[in-house]
Amino acid sequence: MVDRNIVNKLGLSQEVIDQQVNKMFSDKENEFLEEVLQTKVDSRLPGTILKGTIVSQIGNDVIVEVGLKSEGVVDASEFDSSDEISPGKEIEVMLEDTDSEGGLILLSKRKADRIRGWEVIVDTKKEGDVVSGRVIRRIKGGLLVDIGVPVFLPASQVDIRKPGDISRFIGKEVKCKILKIDVEGRNIVVSRRKLIEEERKSSKEKVLAEIEVGQLRKGVVKNIADFGVFVDLGGVDGLLHISDLSWGRISHPSEVVQLDQEIESVVIAVDKENERISLGLKQKTSSPWENVEERYLIGARIKGKVVNVMNYGAFIRLEDGIEGLVHISEMSWTKRLNHPSEMLNLGDEIEVVVLSVNKQKQEISLGLKQTETNPWTIASQKYPTGTVVTATVHSLTNFGAFVEIEKGIDGMIHISDMSWTKKYGHPSEILQKGQEIKCVVLEVDEEKRRISLGIKQMTEDPWTRAIPEKYIPGQIIKGTVTKLTNFGAFVELEPDLEGLLHISELADHKIEKTQDIVKLGEEIEVKILRVDTEARKIGLSLRRVQWAAEEQASESIQRPTSADVSSALSDANTSQVAELQEKTGKPEQVASGLSRTNEQDSETGKFGAGDAGQAKKIEETEQNRGDSKAEEKADN
Repeated sequence: MVDRNIVNKLGLSQEVIDQQVNKMFSDKENEFLEEVLQTKVDSRLPGTILKGTIVSQIGNDVIVEVGLKSEGVVDASEFDSSDEISPGKEIEVMLEDTDSEGGLILLSKRKADRIRGWEVIVDTKKEGDVVSGRVIRRIKGGLLVDIGVPVFLPASQVDIRKPGDISRFIGKEVKCKILKIDVEGRNIVVSRRKLIEEERKSSKEKVLAEIEVGQLRKGVVKNIADFGVFVDLGGVDGLLHISDLSWGRISHPSEVVQLDQEIESVVIAVDKENERISLGLKQKTSSPWENVEERYLIGARIKGKVVNVMNYGAFIRLEDGIEGLVHISEMSWTKRLNHPSEMLNLGDEIEVVVLSVNKQKQEISLGLKQTETNPWTIASQKYPTGTVVTATVHSLTNFGAFVEIEKGIDGMIHISDMSWTKKYGHPSEILQKGQEIKCVVLEVDEEKRRISLGIKQMTEDPWTRAIPEKYIPGQIIKGTVTKLTNFGAFVELEPDLEGLLHISELADHKIEKTQDIVKLGEEIEVKILRVDTEARKIGLSLRRVQWAAEEQASESIQRPTSADVSSALSDANTSQVAELQEKTGKPEQVASGLSRTNEQDSETGKFGAGDAGQAKKIEETEQNRGDSKAEEKADN
């Protein structure tokens, strides 16, 4: 700074002063002064890198002396560790602001380090060089790696395969190859994948030349899939299938191995031409199935754990690598199971019996119900044929009803064993679920575990004695029409007892429809034609009732005398007539007896000598009758 008052008092001109100054300072000294002045000016500009000395630390502020009018402040978080904050230690910082509110100069060590690191990278590294650094954090599209300066590692360049979650690399040291350096944008892109590929390529040929089936090889787990694990053997990958991880059952390979885990496995197959290698982990130990037949004898009781439940049964782990199947049919002697989960759950500890062992197929059949006494072994002794039992209906089907005799013992009542006389279309017509009934044991099949029961057997078969005695062929009785068909009508003679009125027995003339003659619910008189106790059928006739009525009316109009009888029997055996008259002394009874004889003969197709007109009438109506097959079909 020049004091102009002194210059004026001395009376020196500016030219004289410049000459004197030039004499005092040489060119070299002038350059030095300019450099000092420039440095002084530059040191006050933001963005300038300065050398400083750590003075102290106050809280999170690190006080640094940088040779300016006041001290500077660096945030403690910019130091990699607290050990680096040591009073008296020299560091490089970047000037960020010279006019802070507290009067201190704001400095940044991290930015200074990056600038210096960038300068070092640009000066010492080029594209294609290998660098190493620590993964700082995950950013959009990849990772940020600190190699002295932050560089970008794209997600596609992290590994030779899709690595899944790349966040697992954060905090790890990685080696990469520089793909691109952008000096102007201060951006560097690196690739870990390219470096791995080059390294693997150089070692792949060596591994393929040396590897053989049966060798033990160490490798690193590089990828885990649902079907297996890819293991890096050093230049080439091997596949460790899930079925070769363990002798036991596993749901996912991650239960056995983890990513980046180093494992030793057995080479079980090699395809050098296609560069495929199959590995096995369980093959390092002998198979537990080698002497399985000696350890699990048929009939032995053993304990196991339920590890899987399927629709058809449950798998039981007996030991590591050994599992057996309890089929759903082997779970209970008596229960009808829809699914094994009704009895077993995952994780249950149970006792089972060995039923069979197949070493070749590696299968063991187990039984759960065999641990209990089979109730069917004593069922035939407990419930012999003819025993009356009380049972509860628990289900109905088209063919019968299932009932529970006791807990675990069921029986079946067939629909044909529910009534001697009535034919049911469905068991629900007589039984209901939950109903308690009495029935008779008909048969016990221990092998098929079946008990046949009957309700109708509780009473005597009416077709044996009661029905034949009550309903006699030729008898005229009343009944109610209960059903109409195209082949005739069913007539109820008494509750649960029906007879068939065939269409050919409705009238003497030809009938097209049954309902033209009889109506549903109508009460009619019918004549019993036959009672078939074997087929359990009763044949009825409506037209024969009309015949009987006509004959009765004819008899009431003209009752025959003894002379008429003698005339009517002119062609008959006179000795028989005489004998009959001699016994009775009444010719009217002889005529009446012959009339009944003719009536019976007419039903069987035989006629007396005096019934020619009636025979002709019957012969005409017989043309309308159906054959016997149609009648049988109707009964059925």
